Amino acid sequence: MRRRDGSLVSDYEYELPAERIARYPAVRRDESRLLVVPPGPARLQHHRFRDVVDLFESGDVLVVNESKVLPVRLLGRKPTGAPAEILLVRPGREMNDPYVWEALVRPGGKLKPGRTVVIADDLAVEIVDSAPGGGRLVRLRDDEPLDRERYQTVYAREAGSVAAPTAGLHFTDELLSALDAKGISWAAITLHIGVGTFRPVEADDPALHDMHHERYVVSDAAARSINSARVAGGRVWAVGTTTVRTLESVASADGVVSAGSGSTELFIRPPYAFKVVDCLLTNFHLPRSTLLMLVAALGGYERTMAAYAEAIQGPYRFYSYGDAMAVVRRP
Repeated sequence: MRRRDGSLVSDYEYELPAERIARYPAVRRDESRLLVVPPGPARLQHHRFRDVVDLFESGDVLVVNESKVLPVRLLGRKPTGAPAEILLVRPGREMNDPYVWEALVRPGGKLKPGRTVVIADDLAVEIVDSAPGGGRLVRLRDDEPLDRERYQTVYAREAGSVAAPTAGLHFTDELLSALDAKGISWAAITLHIGVGTFRPVEADDPALHDMHHERYVVSDAAARSINSARVAGGRVWAVGTTTVRTLESVASADGVVSAGSGSTELFIRPPYAFKVVDCLLTNFHLPRSTLLMLVAALGGYERTMAAYAEAIQGPYRFYSYGDAMAVVRRP
């Protein structure tokens, strides 16, 4: 029997009880739980996200993705009471109706044309038709006010993503001020998250997966801040997998970050030699996803999957509104 080592997509399969999936955010952003994965064989540590300041050392740099989410994500329930999610992608191009959108839906196998998802007392989304790539045409009236507020980071600036860089949802203005007072520098990049993030990995050989392109911008100020911290011996903390992909895409072989804009299709998976990122703050991701593979590349495959198993037992909350994980590659 082949030993699981992270070389195949099936190595990233795990069983997640339905009750571990977060339907709503924590009452306070920084009240979410934080699972810390230290380097080496050290034991996993359990904290609240507000304790994240203690993980940083003066001279470190925090790098965030300031992409802002377009108001496109709707959470609701099917008439049976089962949860459902509608992710609006773009207005329906072939129908003369401003309330018809192309969308991705979850669970895809259950939300067929003619079905309805109840978002709120005065809002129901109708599944109108199928769309290319496994999507749907849906008809709606409004969005959900709570989701518009909390499905957005406090530092979001540049609108363009169809989903939030969810690792950043845990930060508050008070936490950012505390990091600043500790001598932690700050850098903001932009990577607009596209619908490809939600596409499943079909092939079991990761090399056969067609990675999606996403647009990024790295300013001169961000590049200077990151490079200055590295020269001084500080660690680079990336908030979210989107930030990791951006930094690793624009870094030279010796880890120097260059300013600029472009698109990246970088697929980070074991084994990968990181050039610039030392530590990662992230949420808990879907089985068999490219995001989980990226985390395993930084934290080690066995270490990462063991952390996921402990998080499930924890119990930690998973996915967009769930809890956080800190992977520390360098002490």
